[in-house]
Amino acid sequence: MRTRSQDAGAPLPPAGDILALIATGFWRWDNATGLVTLDAEAARLLGLPAEPVTLSEAGVRSRFHPVDWNEIDGVVNLAVAEGTLAEARLRIMDEQNKVIRTVRSRSKPVIHGAEYELIGTLQEVNEPQPGSAARTPITGDWRRSREAFLLDAGRALAEARSTAEVLRVAAGLSMPGFEPDGLAVFGVAGDRLTIIGHHGQQAGDESPFTDMGLTTDYPAADVVRNGRAVYLSSPAEYRSRYPVTWPLAARFGRESWAFLPLTVAGRTIGAWMAAFRYPVQFTPDERSVLTTVARMLAQALSRAGIAESERELTDGLQRSMLPTLGPAIPGMSLAARYVPTGGGLQVGGDWYDMIPLPDGDRIALVIGDVQGHDVRAAGLMGQLRIALRAYAAEGHRPDAVLSRASRFLTGITDSPADRPGGGPGTLATGITDPRFATCLYVEVDPATGVLEIARAGHPDPAVRLDDGTVVMRATAGGLPLGLDPDSDYPTTRVVLEPGETMMLCTDGLIETGGHDLETGWARLRTVLERYQGDGLEQLADELVQAVHGPGSHYSTGPLADRREDDIAVVLLCRTPRVPGGVDGTGLAPPVRRTMLTVRQAEPERIADARQQLRELLHDWSEQEQVDSAVLMVSEMMTNVLVHTDGDALLLVEARGEAGERRLRVEVADASDELPHRRHPGELASSGRGLVLMEILADAWGVAPRGEGKSIWFELHESPAP
Repeated sequence: MRTRSQDAGAPLPPAGDILALIATGFWRWDNATGLVTLDAEAARLLGLPAEPVTLSEAGVRSRFHPVDWNEIDGVVNLAVAEGTLAEARLRIMDEQNKVIRTVRSRSKPVIHGAEYELIGTLQEVNEPQPGSAARTPITGDWRRSREAFLLDAGRALAEARSTAEVLRVAAGLSMPGFEPDGLAVFGVAGDRLTIIGHHGQQAGDESPFTDMGLTTDYPAADVVRNGRAVYLSSPAEYRSRYPVTWPLAARFGRESWAFLPLTVAGRTIGAWMAAFRYPVQFTPDERSVLTTVARMLAQALSRAGIAESERELTDGLQRSMLPTLGPAIPGMSLAARYVPTGGGLQVGGDWYDMIPLPDGDRIALVIGDVQGHDVRAAGLMGQLRIALRAYAAEGHRPDAVLSRASRFLTGITDSPADRPGGGPGTLATGITDPRFATCLYVEVDPATGVLEIARAGHPDPAVRLDDGTVVMRATAGGLPLGLDPDSDYPTTRVVLEPGETMMLCTDGLIETGGHDLETGWARLRTVLERYQGDGLEQLADELVQAVHGPGSHYSTGPLADRREDDIAVVLLCRTPRVPGGVDGTGLAPPVRRTMLTVRQAEPERIADARQQLRELLHDWSEQEQVDSAVLMVSEMMTNVLVHTDGDALLLVEARGEAGERRLRVEVADASDELPHRRHPGELASSGRGLVLMEILADAWGVAPRGEGKSIWFELHESPAP
C-alpha cells in the first residue's frame, strides 16, 4: 500500500492526459500558415474521429455555426490587441448542418512579430437555460441590443461638436447588459495626465487625478504608456496590481474598473475609465463593446478638439479683421453686427469699417462682401479693407476711393502669378481664382447729416424715417470691385434728417433662409417698421434674430437654395431734434422727406423714383391719390429728361398727422424754359403733363430758381373712411 507522503512526491501525469480525463481538448492555431492542430479530444468535440489531426482554417470553420465563427473573429482580434484571453461559446455543426453540441473555447494569443498563434482549449458545456444567457455571444438578443447601442452611440458621438458635448454623450451612454456607475476621460499634456471630464463623481473628487505624471502607478497612466486596456474585475485585483494608487480609488466604493486607451491614427491621446459598483468579469463581448465605444470616443474627442482649435483660430482672425466702431460721433449713434456663415469656416468675406477722414470733422462708413466665405475670401477682405482705409486717409472723394480699390483688387486677384505658368504663386491646379467684391462707401458729415454715397454692386441702403416709415434710398452705382479696373462709381447725395436711421447690410441679411431680394427686403422692412425699442444695439440684435432666430425657420423664402451666407450690418442714426413749439402744442408735426437725382443717361431710375414715392406714402389713406402722385412724378421727370439737357432732381415732403397730411412734390432742372400748356390730339404721344396735374393735383405751379426752375404739385390727404 502506498502512503499519502509517497503519492505527494509522485510526478504529475502529462497535461494532455489530464485534459482528456476532464473531457477538454487542446488546440493550436497558427495565423501565419492558417493551420489548426487538434488533439484527439478536441477533434472529437468538433465531430471528427477522436485522433490528433491538423486541418486548414477552412476545414475547422466548416464545423462551427457561421454566426459564431464571425463572432469569434472579433473576439480573437480584441484579445490580440489587448494581450488578453479570447473566450467564446461556439456551436458545433454536423454534415447536415445540425447543432450537435456547444463548446467553450479559451485561448491565449502568442505574438511573433507581425504574426501570432493561438493556444487554447475546448470544453463541452450545457446549453444555457432560457433567459440565463443574455450576455453570451451566441444569443441573438445580446447581439441585436449591442449593435443597436453601438449605432446610437456612434451617431450621437458623431453629432457632438465640442468636447463638452462629447463628454455629455459619453456620460449618457446606457450599455446593454451592464452600465458603469462612474466615467472619466483622461487627456495627455506633455508628460502629464489630466482630467478632461468625468461623470458619477462629486465636484472636486477629480483633484488627486488632475495633474498626474505618466510614470505614476495608476491604471490610466499605464494605459497611455502601453496603449493596452486594463481590466480590473475586483478590488483585490486593483490593490495587487496598483498598490500605490489603490487608496485613491478605494474611497469611491467601486467593485470593477475598465481603463481603455483613446487612440487616433495610431497615437494614444488619453484614456477612458468605466467604473462599476458591482463585479464585472469583462467577458469578450463586454470588452468588445467597451473597446468599440473607446474608439468612437477617441475619434469624437479628436474631431471636437480640431473643431475647437479651428474656431479659436477663426475667432481670433475675425476679431483681428473686424474693427470696433471707434469713438462716438457727435450728433449720431452707430451699431454694427457681423455673423459668420452657419457652417464651415467662421470667417468670410463680409466686413464693415469706420474711417476717420483727414479733415477731422467727417467720417466714412464702409460695408462690403468679397465673393465666397473661405480662407481666400477672408484674406482678400483684409487686404481690401486696408486699401480702402489708405485711399480714404489720402482724402479722395467716395467715387475715387472705389475706383482705386477696384484697380487694387483686380491687380491682386488676376496677377501674372495666378495665371497658369505665371510664376511661383500659380494655383496648384493651374486655374486662376479671380474674385470680385461688392462695396458701399458712405462719407458722413455729422453736422449737416449729408451723406455722399458711392456704390459698387452692393445692395442699396434703407432709411427708417422718424415716424417708422422705411424707404429704400436708390443710389447710383457701378460694377462690383475687381471686375473692371476702369469702372466709374457715381456719387449720390442723401440727407439723413434728425431721427432717421440708415441701415447698410450685405446680401446675407437679405437672402438668408431662401429669400430673394424682394422677399428679403420685405422681411427686414417689417422688423424696422415694428421696432419700438430704445437704441440701435437692440435694433441690430432684432434684425439678426429675424434672420437667424427660431422664427426664421418657419418663414423661409421662395427660393429652393437655402445656402447660408455671412452677414454684416451697420446702423447709423442721427440724433432727433429737441421738440419745439411750432404748432401750438409744443411738438413739431411729423415730416417725411426723400430726394433723388435722375441723370440724363439714367432714365431707368425714374422707376426708383416711383418706388420711393410709394414707400413714402405706404400708409396714405386713399390709394387713388398715391397712384395719381406716382403718375404725375413719372410725367414730370420724363419731361425733364426729354425736353432739357440736364438732370432731374426730385424732392418729396409729406407733413402732418395721419389723415390730415399735405404732400408736396417738386421736380427741379437747370433749364430756364418754362412749360406751357398744349392741346394734344387724340393720337398725340405727349403734351398731357400739365393737363394731368390740373386734373389730379389739389394745387400745382412752376417756380423759377436762380438757375433753372422747379415744377411742383400738392395733394391733401383725404380722411380715412
